[in-house]
Amino acid sequence: MGILGLAKLIGDIAPQAIKENEFKNYFGRKVAVDASMSLYQFLIAVRQEGAQLTSADGETTSHLMGFFYRTIRMVENGIKPVYVFDGKPPQMKSGELEKRTERRNEAQKALDIAVEAGNVEEIDKQSRRLVKVSKTHVEEAQKLLKLMGIPFVTAPCEAEAQCAALQKSGKVYAVATEDMDALTFGTKVLLRHLTFSEARKMPIKEFYLEKVLEALEFTMDEFIDMCILLGCDYCDSIKGIGPKRALDLIRQHRSIETIVEKIDSKKYGVPENWPFKEARRLFKEPEITESDQVELNWTGPDEEGLVKFLVEEKGFAEDRIRNGSKKLQKAKQTSTQVRLDTFFTVKSTTQAKRPAETKKEEKGGKKGRGGGSGYRRGK
Repeated sequence: MGILGLAKLIGDIAPQAIKENEFKNYFGRKVAVDASMSLYQFLIAVRQEGAQLTSADGETTSHLMGFFYRTIRMVENGIKPVYVFDGKPPQMKSGELEKRTERRNEAQKALDIAVEAGNVEEIDKQSRRLVKVSKTHVEEAQKLLKLMGIPFVTAPCEAEAQCAALQKSGKVYAVATEDMDALTFGTKVLLRHLTFSEARKMPIKEFYLEKVLEALEFTMDEFIDMCILLGCDYCDSIKGIGPKRALDLIRQHRSIETIVEKIDSKKYGVPENWPFKEARRLFKEPEITESDQVELNWTGPDEEGLVKFLVEEKGFAEDRIRNGSKKLQKAKQTSTQVRLDTFFTVKSTTQAKRPAETKKEEKGGKKGRGGGSGYRRGK
């Protein structure tokens, strides 16, 4: 789910924090890609006559086709992707996982009805809702990436958190995912639609965290609290509070603790024993592998290995796989070019101060809170 309604809220309140870009303009960029999200997208999108692509043995191959061709398109455009896979989900996510299971059960019932009625459109719709990424899908995708010479990382927990850590440490330029909680984990540059922008003729949307914070006049802590109010994977939100109300409440009270204390409990249903503090901790201190322990190497493809895996085992056309391998090799040989902006140091802008703080500084010459990134309150 990510963060419910966050993309639209940013678009409405902080449009200056969003920029549209083209695929070709990321030449020379290293990008951490949410692999689990990509797997799900490919299983849904790469289909033929309403069903997933399969090998002669009936094994699903949609995800392999998606990873192979979309990754080649990225590499051909000078992008260096590193795929990050989910590890074990945190215990607090169990509630969200149970809801997903319930939705799949509902979809299965609806599919049975559609099949009996012969409703082709409804069959396709419900079949998509039943798509689930399996351990086999993950293992096969990782095997393919290794043969292609593309690095991947398996996060100890949430892929978005690991992606954010790689971006914040400077290992990659941006994080590519559709889940907006990558921003809540601290990703400074988020790319949406990267893996399918060309296929769907959609522009890539860049979200800049610092510009979001400046526009909202929020600290990072306040932004995280707003995201929890909007609705995240770790706990329920307060019933009756939509995006606009969540924004107003944080602007007025600055923390969930104060909101819970001041809010009209008869009008808004605060969940009993609401674990918002634990959710906050997961966003601020997620379980990750430290970036200095992650080594990223982009190598040439193993063409014969790709042929054995994709052609002999999975039934892909040999000429296409060999052609794809040659494209990867050619891109590897020309990837020594670097972007002009890598020769310059880009200084991070500080977070905008709230009006009251600006007046204090003008009167007393006091420093603004939380210098540097502006993510935390000064004492």
